[in-house]
Amino acid sequence: MRSLLVRDLMTAEVRTVRATSTLAELLDLLQERNIRHVPVVDEDEELVGLVTQRDLLRRSLAARGDLPMTVREEVVAHRTVDEFMTAGVMTVDPDAPLEEAAELILDNKLGCLPVVEGQNLVGIITESDFVSHVLERSAVTS
Repeated sequence: MRSLLVRDLMTAEVRTVRATSTLAELLDLLQERNIRHVPVVDEDEELVGLVTQRDLLRRSLAARGDLPMTVREEVVAHRTVDEFMTAGVMTVDPDAPLEEAAELILDNKLGCLPVVEGQNLVGIITESDFVSHVLERSAVTS
């Protein structure tokens, strides 16, 4: 039996945003899809960064509850993803062994790894994917 690869566990249909997307669009996507990590891609679907809920909490005035609602709405409507994203993120190849991705996530305290072929985003693998995998394996062996 062959070892599992990143492609075996990754999510291939990834929701993305552009660096020029508004913070409001990003927040809507996070809420609608109940996700915590959103890759940022350019027109050619090449990965240029990643934005996470943690990034938003750390950098966003909109997260401050003491601001009046009108001010928060104004901030969200006019700020763009490139102000909040992390560029130069760690990535993994879809044909990498699953253990390699797990080590990168654990050693670097990451919530996810974008999966790329060259510079093109082809998926994402998250901590939740690993937890789901373990639960599925334990259900099969029970």
